[in-house]
Amino acid sequence: MNLLHVITSIDPKTGGTAEAVIRSSLIMVELGHEIEVASIDSQQCEKHVEHFPWTTHCLGPGGVGSFHYSRPFRQWLLDNVSRFDAVIVHGLWQHTGFAARQACRQIDVPYFVYTHGMLDPWFNTTYPFKKIKKYLYWRWGEYRVLRDAKAILFTCEEERNLARTSFSPYKVHEQVVGLGTSAPEFGLDQALTDFRVQPPKWAQRPYFLFMSRIQEKKGLDLLVAAYADLRSIEPSIPELVIAGPIQQQDYADQIHANYDQTGIHWIGTLSGIEKWQALAAAEAMTLVSHQENFGIVIAEALAVGTPVLISNKINIWREIERNGAGLVTNDSIEGARSILEKWLNQSTEERQRMVAATTTTFQEHFEIQRTTQRLITYMQSQL
Repeated sequence: MNLLHVITSIDPKTGGTAEAVIRSSLIMVELGHEIEVASIDSQQCEKHVEHFPWTTHCLGPGGVGSFHYSRPFRQWLLDNVSRFDAVIVHGLWQHTGFAARQACRQIDVPYFVYTHGMLDPWFNTTYPFKKIKKYLYWRWGEYRVLRDAKAILFTCEEERNLARTSFSPYKVHEQVVGLGTSAPEFGLDQALTDFRVQPPKWAQRPYFLFMSRIQEKKGLDLLVAAYADLRSIEPSIPELVIAGPIQQQDYADQIHANYDQTGIHWIGTLSGIEKWQALAAAEAMTLVSHQENFGIVIAEALAVGTPVLISNKINIWREIERNGAGLVTNDSIEGARSILEKWLNQSTEERQRMVAATTTTFQEHFEIQRTTQRLITYMQSQL
């Protein structure tokens, strides 16, 4: 097939949606499909993706306002969408989806919409003023974008179920197709051996790993509070390593000020082989987010055999719990403490069973070759 991905920004620095488009597109090309990407990035963004085996059309700069309205983007779609068998729109609440609907309906090209968790009712509860704005746009534009799509694509059952509760009217064609990531392409065993021969100071003892953006939604304050409380009682517990960019400095400063930092290491962002080594060497990956659609880093932890300790606000929690690849809790201080205590109280045999379950869970639910093929097979059945 000849497919067009439509996204506001393809810059990998913008987060999980761009990362998902890049990774799935690589697999689609491997499977023999022709791929192009259209975004409202400035042309400078092309340098971020110029080494990929597809054409990226950066049609910005940026669009107007938070809606990112862009007349050149709209016109490019009208002029080019006929070249494609189908269009995949990534994300909601932006001009990209509205423009794609207009062009696809005018030229009679089917389109699909990946919501990427943007219909989670958590956003409505947490940001009530934004909910009002979204509701007004829902009635005027977004609902029609979803209603007229060939299908709305979800990463898991939980995301689909939550989406049904956010806005009305809601009459769409739903399909759960999954979302995936890949294991490291280098020799992980050797990389892990090298890491353990001369580990960085923060990894010279067993540790729990938090690896994500430092922002309120990720629930890091809950994790640090629970960890600090446990460590005050039992100083020998594994240390806590916090890796990721600080997106809310005030939030990070409050965590530093409010909780004892003994045994806690803030190490900034890890990438490449260092990221994989840190994930693979950890006792467990911990993330007690208030909202998370997928959490690529969770799947990456499973890919290298590391169990995950997560909240039930991360939409793939059912797959984790059902397969025994980790522990699940509420997004609260008490919940964070409960999974840390439960992990510490497990026997060696119980931990080994959990480690063994990580690989099978990854292969069954989150391996990108499998999830991308599932998406392609479904789309072909609808064309």
